[in-house]
Amino acid sequence: MAAKIRKGDRVQVLAGRDKGKRGEVLRVMPTDGRALVQGVNMVKRHRKQTRIGEAGGITPMESSIDLSNLALIDPKTDKPARVGFRILEDGKKVRVSKASGEVLDA
Repeated sequence: MAAKIRKGDRVQVLAGRDKGKRGEVLRVMPTDGRALVQGVNMVKRHRKQTRIGEAGGITPMESSIDLSNLALIDPKTDKPARVGFRILEDGKKVRVSKASGEVLDA
């Protein structure tokens, strides 16, 4: 199955405490249906010092967010849009914005 959201995409959060925030997808976990988005769903983790030189303490990091709460940003309109698929003349399957019809894959 083709993924509608992939690593490197710019997305906007649709629901939750970070609603409206935008960021780049760092990692997609398709088996869990979740993704890591840069600067979104930040949590604090308590880290123990592992070696000399590596400091311990409380570090903020991104936590995963459900894919259903993310929408891909249409490069043409700069707004969140739904994603569809289209097969080009050469047989290649590409992602397409449902709002503008713009091809999202380069």
